[in-house]
Amino acid sequence: MQLAEAEIRPRKPYFQLKAAETILDEIGRAIGNQSPKSGQARAIVLAHMREALSEARQGAEAELMATGKGTRCAMNLCAAQDEIIRAIHLFANRHVYPVDNPSGAEAIALAAVGGYGRGTLAPGSDIDLLFILPYKQTPWGEQVTEYILYMLWDLGQKVGHAVRSVDECLRMARSDMTVRTATLESRYLTGDKALFEQLVSRFENEIMPRTGPEFIAAKMAEREERHKQMGNTRYVVEPNIKDGKGGLRDLNTLFWIGKYFYKVRTGAELVGKGVLSTEEYRLFQRAEDFLWAIRCNLHFLTGRADEKLTFDVQPDLAERLGFSDRAGMLGVERFMKRYFLVAKDVGDLTRIFCTSLEFNHAKPIDMMGRVLAPFRRGKQKIKGEPDFVVDSGRLNTAHPDVFEKDPVNLIKSFVIAGQMDLLFHPDAIKQITRSLRLIGHDLRNDPQANAYFLEILTSPTSVERILRQMNESGVLGRFVPEFGKIVALMQFNMYHHYTVDEHLIRAVGVMAEIANGGLRNELPLTHELLPHLNDARLLYVALFLHDIAKGRLEDHSLAGTRIARKFCPRIGLSPAETDTVAWLVEHHLLMSEVAQARDIQDPETAKAFADVVQSPQRLALLMILTACDIRAVGPGVWTGWKGSLLRALYYATEPLLSGGHSQVTQRDRIEAAKSVLAAALGSWPRDEVEAYAGRHYDHYWLRAEPELQVEHARMIRNADAAGNPFAGSIRIMAFEGITEVSFYTPDHPRLLSLIAGACTMCEASIIGAQIFGTRDGRAVDTFRLRRAFTSDEDEKVRATRIIDTVKQLLQGRRQILIDLGKESRHNRRLKPFSLPAQVSVSNTLSEKFTVIEVMGLDRTGLLHQLTREISDLNLTIGSAHIGTYGEKAVDVFYVTDLVGHKIESKGRQTKIHDALLGVFERRHDDERLAAKAANA
Repeated sequence: MQLAEAEIRPRKPYFQLKAAETILDEIGRAIGNQSPKSGQARAIVLAHMREALSEARQGAEAELMATGKGTRCAMNLCAAQDEIIRAIHLFANRHVYPVDNPSGAEAIALAAVGGYGRGTLAPGSDIDLLFILPYKQTPWGEQVTEYILYMLWDLGQKVGHAVRSVDECLRMARSDMTVRTATLESRYLTGDKALFEQLVSRFENEIMPRTGPEFIAAKMAEREERHKQMGNTRYVVEPNIKDGKGGLRDLNTLFWIGKYFYKVRTGAELVGKGVLSTEEYRLFQRAEDFLWAIRCNLHFLTGRADEKLTFDVQPDLAERLGFSDRAGMLGVERFMKRYFLVAKDVGDLTRIFCTSLEFNHAKPIDMMGRVLAPFRRGKQKIKGEPDFVVDSGRLNTAHPDVFEKDPVNLIKSFVIAGQMDLLFHPDAIKQITRSLRLIGHDLRNDPQANAYFLEILTSPTSVERILRQMNESGVLGRFVPEFGKIVALMQFNMYHHYTVDEHLIRAVGVMAEIANGGLRNELPLTHELLPHLNDARLLYVALFLHDIAKGRLEDHSLAGTRIARKFCPRIGLSPAETDTVAWLVEHHLLMSEVAQARDIQDPETAKAFADVVQSPQRLALLMILTACDIRAVGPGVWTGWKGSLLRALYYATEPLLSGGHSQVTQRDRIEAAKSVLAAALGSWPRDEVEAYAGRHYDHYWLRAEPELQVEHARMIRNADAAGNPFAGSIRIMAFEGITEVSFYTPDHPRLLSLIAGACTMCEASIIGAQIFGTRDGRAVDTFRLRRAFTSDEDEKVRATRIIDTVKQLLQGRRQILIDLGKESRHNRRLKPFSLPAQVSVSNTLSEKFTVIEVMGLDRTGLLHQLTREISDLNLTIGSAHIGTYGEKAVDVFYVTDLVGHKIESKGRQTKIHDALLGVFERRHDDERLAAKAANA
């Protein structure tokens, strides 16, 4: 055959459907003369069904990999399932339980319901069946039903089923919305077709008429509740493909309502009904196909009915779907961006569809802003705004050509919606969406349009809602093209919970909440600083821009600074204001990094930070911006402990910038700290206080907080009085979200490593440590643990367990396993990530200490291994600052040699660098060996 002929010859399809009758013929030949009721015959039937199912799945997967068509894969799997069920039913009917002269009661119809009823199945989907009876169940009907169900269960399928008469189906559909939806989606499979058609006819004539508004309201309520449970955003970085916002269930809701209210059988018929335009329906099809491609690939990949795109499956899914790495973006990030854009398309479609229904037909008005809508039917003029009207409580355009006539109205419409606290009329939403082509160079550079945008951006009562509406409609990404580039951009890491665009909008929203008087308990310092700012508007602009350059090859802070210098003059900011915003964008990570990874008690920390900040105004602005940024990362990321670190850094730096810093000598500071402690220990005899104070070195008084000094004093006094060489104390700090555990024990070279190991053994996460030694050879170490329980009592139980474990380790009664935490759930979750390890050794960050900063892929037991290595290097740790940002660990150690000096030798610094880098490399070697053993 010539090559040209081979190319035009049609390819043999990967998926070939085997009809029920073909399966039955094969079974008949295999059974031969055996009784169809025998156990051997049943085993033959089961084997043939299993083979047919396996072949169908292999063919469907092969076709999916070759074509990428998700909907076709789901339909192929459904068609194969149909034929298997038909074959089982026919075999039971004809050969196992035949009836020569069936009575009227001896009839049964099988219908597919739920997702199966829609004609699509994922590899791991449940098989939902409805056995329809004419009257009550009969012995024959029970036998046939059981035969079918047991055969499907033996095939390993998850089967949901109901056995009901037609009357029972209708009675339950009246009272139960789930049953009503299932009946609406029912599809004939096999059996008495007249019985099925009777159910459909009676359902359409007895249930559906005059109940459309009730059904729509119920489906909308279900949708809102589902979104609430899933986090109420489509931009979470581990989304649920089925039930998440913008997922398949939202498209299902569209179809349910269309089928119930508009009496359509297919999605295409919604175009004929005028609900969707042709282009919108094509968008529907593309979105559905892509979501089905993801879902089917996910089930094939995991071998089970997973619906969540967790980090560990995202890279493999990206590869299966053909997304490769590109400059500045991993293949997995390109895949997830496509997913989020599709989820946004689904949101656009459901919003257009559902607001039309809600407005015109069904949903009871809710929310205070919409309560009066029924009393405002018709159009009302807006004073001074001839191009817009309030139409039945919603913002609408006064004329069809409002945007064509003046594209500035596209931005102005959002200003009015914010000022008047109005939602958009569905007609206005359609007009805005279909007018996006009008947003070009001229509109972006129009002074009035930019003035309107600055007004939107700096209006605390409405900014988050309006920015999100602008983003959802596509206006924001068009008007600010740099923002458009980060729409739906996901960063493949465990730290960020949302896409970049969603994070920026949430960060602006946090600022607005503060300005509106919220978060006073969580962010007390921001409320103190806000009234003293020269121009709080700059914070909104800086927050909107701070991550706008993510997804590029270069540092996003530097690239973002360049964007800010172009964008700020465009929206009317002065050169001085532009300079401030650009500085905030460039340094938006600085305060967080210094507060969490440096010793704030070390005077050099505040001095170096003050050299960069340079003014009290910038310090206040950066403090508020940092708090807003961290709070917007995701639930649980902001903690009271992080807030306390930021406040401590602010209070340490502010006097250096405001001129209020007095040159207090170190000796004066030490004596002042001793006086504060003596006052707190007022009941102690004076000579005992002086003796106790004499046991500590000078640096203890400079670096330990006053409250911690009091805690240490009481712990040490009680231990010495009881003659105990080892003691521990616990301090619950509820506001900061941490628990402090202090230890008093004879010093030990590997003490810090032992305590870190004990914390890992007790599943405690360390976020900081302060290490002190006394003049009489005792160690006084304090570890700060991330709070794990809501109850203080539970926290105390865990902390007590840690203290007991440390004691047992020191006594040799317990040992730390060499593979500590290796098979932990945290480590399994980190498997998809890779991160190059970095170690830096610096003598410039502190006057008295060498600062070692270690960055790399986090794992359970990492701190134990690092501190053990530092101990083996004959180094003394003064303080440790432990940071975890998703999968990235950033651990900073302030160290000296054994006689208290900095590490000045370059050779020894190199040895420290290589040894700590080796801690990470040993893990990779272990993984390579494990993988080699698994493949052997």
